[in-house]
Amino acid sequence: MGIVTVATTPQSPLHDLDTSPAGADEFEEEEQEEQEEDGDDAVRREAGAGESSRASRHWWDRNADEYQDEHGEFLGDARFTWCPEGLDEADARLLGEVAGKDVLELGAGAAQCSRWLAARGARPVALDISYRQLQHSLRIDLGRGTVPVPVVQADAAVLPFADASFDLACSAYGAVPFSADTERLMREVHRVLRPGGRWVFSVTHPIRWAFPDEPGVEGLTAMSSYFDRTPYVEQDENGHATYVEHHRTLGDRVRELVAAGFRLVDLVEPEWPAGLEQEWGGWSPLRGRLIPGTAIFVTERG
Repeated sequence: MGIVTVATTPQSPLHDLDTSPAGADEFEEEEQEEQEEDGDDAVRREAGAGESSRASRHWWDRNADEYQDEHGEFLGDARFTWCPEGLDEADARLLGEVAGKDVLELGAGAAQCSRWLAARGARPVALDISYRQLQHSLRIDLGRGTVPVPVVQADAAVLPFADASFDLACSAYGAVPFSADTERLMREVHRVLRPGGRWVFSVTHPIRWAFPDEPGVEGLTAMSSYFDRTPYVEQDENGHATYVEHHRTLGDRVRELVAAGFRLVDLVEPEWPAGLEQEWGGWSPLRGRLIPGTAIFVTERG
């Protein structure tokens, strides 16, 4: 099975979507046009839905190979881990029973979590905005000699699925932090879930936005306001965003979930486990033992 591409950005009306599949030639052409600029500036500024979506697609297409090379061993080919702290769904069981369930994974990357779900009897669909990330999913399946996980390229804020298509939805650090309109994203997830379905997702713990994203002692002093929702943007010399992340407080997340029709079941803040010495970006044993790095929201659709 190939990659089903739905070329969406959040501002596009559903009836205007281009549903033609994107091939390797198109991907390589866009790669040449969107080469990463050296010396991109990091700023805090507003970035709307369309700009954020385009930046995420091209950034992950450009960096998917490096990301999988650097983190592939930790992620495994068929492991469902929620966070750099190493909390696995096999132990946490935040989704509950998955066998026989239709599951949507948002921001799936190379679909490691979906592959784990499939091995336990679920029927997963892995969605990601990056064509290159989903090519890695196909690479892993071909290398393992297993049936490929169904994959779809689309923006998580404009889901190309019918109402009530899934029993469960999940995202491990995917999609949510990169979306400018997470209120809409939550409504979309609610729409495609069946009544009583769980929506569980992990993100960088909001408190981390007050601290520099550094694994050492320099990352232990608050330097910014926790209440500043201005996006973090990396931009090229022409001011075009090449990478965007959006910040929401814990209260913001709870309110948008409730407004979308979800009930908050649990908020998990994994502690840094003894014996884990591996660093991942700003995550490290030093910081992890003092301040939370991850927030996992466990919700149910009303």
